[in-house]
Formats: sequence, C-alpha cells, structure tokens
Amino acid sequence: MRTVTITVHGRVQGVGFRYALREEARRAGVQGWVRNRRDGTVEALLAGDTAIVDSVLAWAHHGPPSAQVDRIDLADSPETAPEGFEIRATA
Repeated sequence: MRTVTITVHGRVQGVGFRYALREEARRAGVQGWVRNRRDGTVEALLAGDTAIVDSVLAWAHHGPPSAQVDRIDLADSPETAPEGFEIRATA
C-alpha cells in the first residue's frame, strides 16, 4: 500500500483536471480526493496498491488533453483516504 499527497503545477485549473483525475483514480481503484488550491495548483491524496498509485501518478504528469503540467510535488502521507475518490472544495 502507498499513500501520497501530490501538488500539480501548471495550467491545471479550468481544464477539467480534477474530474479527469477522479475518473482515472476510480478506474484504477485508487482511493482519495482531489481539490483546487487558491494558488492555482491542484492537490490530491492518492492511496492504494503501490503499482496502481504509480499508474495514476504517471497519468497525472500529463493530465487531460487541455492541461499543461509543469511539475508535480510528491510526498508520502500518513492521512487515511476516504472510501472511493472524491472532489473536495477549494483549499
């Protein structure tokens, strides 16, 4: 099992990034959440089997077609993920 928090930088708000990440995570079986941040980044918690978390991370490096990901900050997280995968309010 692996639980990480990511912060995605670039053109990632207003391009459907949160919704696409939620669908990718659900498809893969990853639990967690995603939200916009006031600084223009997108933050997410991803939890699950290491291989499937890694596959969602690989997807996040490019995101949906209209996004432009400049970089992703990644940190291991002690947070417990919710059941399923949800979009949260802006932080």
